[in-house]
Amino acid sequence: MQNNGLVKVFAFLFGLASLYQLSFTFIVNQTEKQAQIYAEAQVDSDSKNYFESLDEYQQTYLDSIGNNSLYGFTTYNSAKARELNKGLDLKGGINVILQISVKDILKGLADNTRNPLFNQSILEADELQKSTDESYVESFFKAFDNLKGDEVLASPDIFANRTLSDEINFNMTDDEVKPIISRKIDESIVSAFEVLRKRIDKFGVTQPNIQRLGNSGRILVELPGARDIDRVKNLLQSTAQLEFWETESNDKYFTFLAQANETLKGLVELTVDEASEKSEIDDLLADVEAQQDSVSLNQNPLYDLIVGSGFQGGPVLAQFAAKDQQKVTGYLNMPEVRALLPSELRYTRFLWGKSEKDSELLDLYAIRSNRTNQPPLSGSVIVDAAQTYDQVGSPAVSMQMNGKGARSWEDMTGKAFRERSNIAIVLDDVVYSAPGVSKGAISGGRSEISGQFTLNEAIDLANVLRAGKLPASAEIIQSEIVGPSLGAEAIRSGVNSFAIALLLVLVWMMFYYGRAGLYADIALTLNIVLIFGILAGLGAVLTLPGIAGIVLTIGMSVDANVLIFERVREELVREKGQKQAVADGFQNALSSILDANITTGLTALILFVFGTGPIKGFATTLLIGIATSLFTAIFITRILVDGHLQRKNSLQFATGLTKNLFRNLSIVFLGKRTIAYIVSGTLITVAVFSLFTNGLNEGVDFVGGRSYTVRFDQAVNSSEVQSDLSAVLGSVEAKTYGKENQLKITTNYKVDVEGVAVDNEIQGLIFTTLQPYLPAGLSLDNFVSGSEDKQVGIMSSIKVGPTIADDIKKNSFLAVFGSLIVVFLYILLRFRKWQYSLGAVAAVFHDVLVVLGIFSLTYTFMPFSMEINQAFIAAILTVIGYSLNDTVVVFDRIREFARAHSSWPFGRTVNSALNSTLSRTLNTSLTTLVVLLSIFLFGGEAIRGFMFALIVGVLVGTYSSMFIATPIMYDTLNKKK
Repeated sequence: MQNNGLVKVFAFLFGLASLYQLSFTFIVNQTEKQAQIYAEAQVDSDSKNYFESLDEYQQTYLDSIGNNSLYGFTTYNSAKARELNKGLDLKGGINVILQISVKDILKGLADNTRNPLFNQSILEADELQKSTDESYVESFFKAFDNLKGDEVLASPDIFANRTLSDEINFNMTDDEVKPIISRKIDESIVSAFEVLRKRIDKFGVTQPNIQRLGNSGRILVELPGARDIDRVKNLLQSTAQLEFWETESNDKYFTFLAQANETLKGLVELTVDEASEKSEIDDLLADVEAQQDSVSLNQNPLYDLIVGSGFQGGPVLAQFAAKDQQKVTGYLNMPEVRALLPSELRYTRFLWGKSEKDSELLDLYAIRSNRTNQPPLSGSVIVDAAQTYDQVGSPAVSMQMNGKGARSWEDMTGKAFRERSNIAIVLDDVVYSAPGVSKGAISGGRSEISGQFTLNEAIDLANVLRAGKLPASAEIIQSEIVGPSLGAEAIRSGVNSFAIALLLVLVWMMFYYGRAGLYADIALTLNIVLIFGILAGLGAVLTLPGIAGIVLTIGMSVDANVLIFERVREELVREKGQKQAVADGFQNALSSILDANITTGLTALILFVFGTGPIKGFATTLLIGIATSLFTAIFITRILVDGHLQRKNSLQFATGLTKNLFRNLSIVFLGKRTIAYIVSGTLITVAVFSLFTNGLNEGVDFVGGRSYTVRFDQAVNSSEVQSDLSAVLGSVEAKTYGKENQLKITTNYKVDVEGVAVDNEIQGLIFTTLQPYLPAGLSLDNFVSGSEDKQVGIMSSIKVGPTIADDIKKNSFLAVFGSLIVVFLYILLRFRKWQYSLGAVAAVFHDVLVVLGIFSLTYTFMPFSMEINQAFIAAILTVIGYSLNDTVVVFDRIREFARAHSSWPFGRTVNSALNSTLSRTLNTSLTTLVVLLSIFLFGGEAIRGFMFALIVGVLVGTYSSMFIATPIMYDTLNKKK
C-alpha cells in the first residue's frame, strides 16, 4: 500500500488526540469519586437530609480544588468543561421543548389593541393552527385577509402605532407590512432564546444545551444532571413580567364586598351531585356534604370563603384558602360583580399574593389600575439585580434601575409617602410584596423585593431579572425527565451490553479468520477509541441510543473486514500469492464497502436531520462510526496485514474449522423465487391486515400525552393499577416495564393544558390513587422527586403536547419516505439501471412492512414496551440502511460477475454472485445479531423495543437481499430484454 508511513503517522496522531480528549473524562470521574468519598466521611448516614448534605459537601470539595493543577496539564474545572457529555438517559435531568407564543408577540406589536378585527383574526388563527402545518403568523395573515374588508394592517389601532412608528406608517399596504411583522417576530424569538440562554448559564448545570429549532418559535433546552425539576420549569417558563403598581386602601371596598356577596347569592348555583359513583355509602356522604356546602354558600357565597382580613387601610382586602383561589377570582371577574365597583375604582385589578411556605392561605390585593391596564413602572427599567437579605435575614432581591426608571420610582414612592399608601411589586401577576414608604421619596433607583423567598427562589429571581423578561410566554410542549438513579442504571446496563457485544465479536473474528481476525480486532478496538475521542472532542452528547449506535458500528466495522477477508480468501483459492491476494482482496472489496457505508450513511444523515434528543445522538454516533470504520478497516487492517506478511510471508485467513465453510456452493436462488414471492406476499398481507385491524401501539411521541415510569417496592398487577387510575384520569394505559415492580403509565388527561400546575395536579392524582401499592410513609415529594438513589416513585416522565406530536409524526414519515427516495436515486446513479433501484426499494419496503406487521401483531402480549415512537423510527431507518447494505453488496458482485463472465446467461451470473457472497452475508448477519442480542438482553428496558425492531430488521433484511431485491431486479431486467 502506498503512503504507508503517512497513514501510520496519521493513525498514531489521531489515536493520541482521541486518548487526550478522553483523558479529561477519566480525570473528572476520578476527582468526583474522591469528592464522593470525602462527602461520605463528613455526613452521618442516619441524618435526615443525608443526600442533600452529601451533595453540598461534594460540591464544596469540588469548588475548593476546582482550579488546582491535576496531572500537570489541566484542572478539574477545565476538565469538566471538556469531558464526554452524557445525555439525560445516562445522567438524569430534563429535556424540554419550549414554544414561544407568537400570539403574545403579535398582541405586543399591536400594542395590545382592542380592535375587533385584529382580535377576531387571532381567534381564527388559533382555529387554523389545529389543521395546518404553517406558522402562526402565516395563519394570522390568512385570517386577517379573509376578514379585513376595507381595514388594513397599517391601521393606527393595529400595527401603525407608536411602538412601530419608525417602520410602519399609515400609507403602507398589507404586503409591505407583513415582512416587517415577520421580521419583528423572528427578532422577538431570538431575544427569547438569548434570555433563556442567560438564565440557564446562571443556573449552575454543567454542559447545558440550548438550541433554536428552525423558524417555528420552538427552543430545545437540555439540562443533564438537573435534579430540582420544578425549579427548572419555573425558570424556563417564567416571563419575568415585573411591574410596580400603586395599591388601593381596603376600606374603600367594604361596601363593594358586601354588595358582591348579595349579588352572588342570586348568581351562584351549586349542584348536589359532585361526587363520583364509587359506592352507595360514598354517594350518600357526598350528597350530604354537597347539600351542606350548597346551603352555606347560597347564604354568603363570598363571605363564607374569607378566612382572614388585612390591616385596615392596607392593600390586602382579605385572606382566602389557596384551594378557593380560582373560585374567588371567577366571582370577582363576573360582569355583574364588576359593575358594582364605584366609578373611581372601576379599573381595579384583584391580584393574589405569593403563597408562604407551609401555609394554605393567600392574600387578595386591590391594585390601582387604569383603562389601558399598563403599570406606572415596569421591569424593563431594571439594569441589575442581585440576591441579598432583608432586615430580618430572609433572602431577598435588590434591583438597580436606569435613569428613567429612577425618576419614575422617585415619583411613585413620593406619592405613596404623601398618600400613606403602598407600592405592589408584581411578578407575573403575583404580588411578591407591597411595602409602604415611611421616609419620603426614594431616589437613586434602588429597590428591593422581599416576600418569603427560599434562597434558590431569590437566586433564580435575581438571575431572571438580570437576564431580562421573555418577550412572550413560553410553554413546555414536550418534556422528558429522567431521575439520576435511573440514569445510573442505564449507564451500568449500557456498559455491560457494550462490553459483552465487543467481547463476543472479538472472539468470533479470531475463531473464524484466525490471525487475520486478530488484526481486525485491533483495528476494531482503535475504531472504538476514535469514536469516543471524536464525540468528546466535538462536545457531542452520549446517550443510550448513542451507545446502541456505537455497538451497531462494531457490526458495520466487522462487515467491512469480513468483505475484505472473504475477497482475499477467494483470491487465495485462485492460487495467487499471499501479497497479491491481499492487494487484490482489498482492492476488489473497496467498491462494496464504500457503497454499503454510503447508503447507511445517507439514512443516518436523514435521521440526524429529522431526529431530536437521543435519536439525534444515535445518528451522530452512527455517522462518526461509519467514517472511523472505513478508516480502520481499509487502512489500519491493511497496515497490520502487510506488516505481518513482510515479517513472515504467510498469514492464515481462516482456521481449520472455517477454511472450507460455504465454499463451492451451487444454490439456485432464482429457482426458489416463486416460493419467496408467496412467503413474502403472505407476510405482507398478514402485516397489512393487522395494521388495519389491530393498528400500532403509538407512544406519546405520536399522539401526545404524559407517560410516567413508576417503580414500586413489590410486584404489582398492571390491570388493577390501570383500572384504579382510569377512574381518576380517564383514558390510562399501565403496562409492566421491565421488572414486575415497575410500570409505564400513560395518560392523555388534560393533554391540551400546559404549565407546571397541571403537571403537579396529575402527579398528585397518580400519587393519591397509587397509595395502596406504595410503602407507608412515602411523601408526595419523595414520590415525585426523591433522592439520588431513589428506588420507589416516578423514575422518569415524558410529556408531549398534541401540536408537537403531530409534527413528530409528520417528520417521521418524511424521514422514512425521504430515505427511500434518496436510496433509489443513489443506486440508480451507481448501477445505471432503474431495475436495480426498484429491487432495492422493494426489498426495503418489504422489510419495513414486515417489521411494522410484527409490532402490530405482538405488542399486546410482548413482555416489553413496543411503542411506536421516535426511537422506533430510528430503528426503521437503521433497518433500511442495513437492508440496503446487504443488497448493495449482492448487486455489486452481480455487476462484477456480469463484466467478468459476459458469455454466461444472466440467471447463472446472478446465482453465482449470490453463492459467492453467502459467506459474507451470513457472517455479517450473525455478528450483527450477536451484537444486537447482547444489547437486547443486557442493555436495559428503555431500548429493548428499539433493539427488537433491529433484530427483526436484520433477519428480514438478510432474507430480502437474496430473495426479494435480487429476484425483482432479475425479473424486471429480463422482461425489458
